[in-house]
This record gives sequence, structure tokens and C-alpha cells, in this order.
Amino acid sequence: MFRNLEDFQIAWSYEAEMTGKALLNLTDESLNTKVTEDGRTLGYLGWHLTLTLGEMLGKVGLTIDAPAEDAECPTSAAEITRLYGIAGKSVGEEVAKNWTAETLLIEDDMYGETWSRGMTLFYLIAHQAHHRGQMTVLMRQAGLRVPGIYGPAKEEWAAFGQEPLP
Repeated sequence: MFRNLEDFQIAWSYEAEMTGKALLNLTDESLNTKVTEDGRTLGYLGWHLTLTLGEMLGKVGLTIDAPAEDAECPTSAAEITRLYGIAGKSVGEEVAKNWTAETLLIEDDMYGETWSRGMTLFYLIAHQAHHRGQMTVLMRQAGLRVPGIYGPAKEEWAAFGQEPLP
């Protein structure tokens, strides 16, 4: 749970940058990649992350510059990446402009539970990390380069002059 805005802004800046980094590696051809017949596609996951920024924070009174939650998924990886970038930047700006440390303590009904707004910001980041992890699995299956998020990815170990871990 976030108890001050500065900590959120630091965390959000990094998380949004890393999600953007992952999205930049998608290709139009990779968007339909999925693990199982009834699974979510790589494109769906990237689009879901984009839409959730406006949807989740809209429930707590923020107006994020994001597509409507029922907007159809683009067929262009570049368009998903572009729209995520706009929405991600908007999150930081809207929180900074409209909320205070006291705002983080306000409780809202969120998906049938009661969350403080500080917890909502934490869950926004956790939700993003969860689906970004799913994306990296699908990215490997699609033969795409996977960026390091919390440490080097397999492909990045060579840049450090080391062998990747088995």
C-alpha cells in the first residue's frame, strides 16, 4: 500500500517504463500468440494493461487519458504501445494533480472489496506486473526478445559477459 505520493510516483515511473519496454518488442504478427486454445493472446494482454489504467483509476475518481474499457484491441502492436504510453503518463500526472497523502487513505468499493486508494495504486502496479509476466512467456513462444524487468533477461546476460543461468 502506498502511503505517500512520492513513493508511488517512483514505483509507477519504473513500472510504466518496463511495461512500455516489453510492449515495444511486440510485432503485429505476435499479437495472436497464446498458450492454449482458450487462453488470452499476447495482444489481448497488452491491450488489457492499457485499458485497465483508465478503468481501475476511473473507479476512484481519476480521468486517465486511456481508451474506453470496451474499446476494441488494435491489430497494430505499435498502436497498443503508443496508447499505453499515453495512458501510463496520464496516470502519473493525474495522481500528482488530484491526490494528496490524505487521499491515499480514502476507501472505495473496488470489485466487491473495500480498498484504500493507496492500496488501489499498489494493486494497479501488481496487476500490471502479473500480466506483464504472462506476456513474457508468450513473447518467448513467439520468438520475441524479452526485456529484463527486475534483472537481466536471458538475452541480456551476454552484455554482462556472463552465461545465462540454466
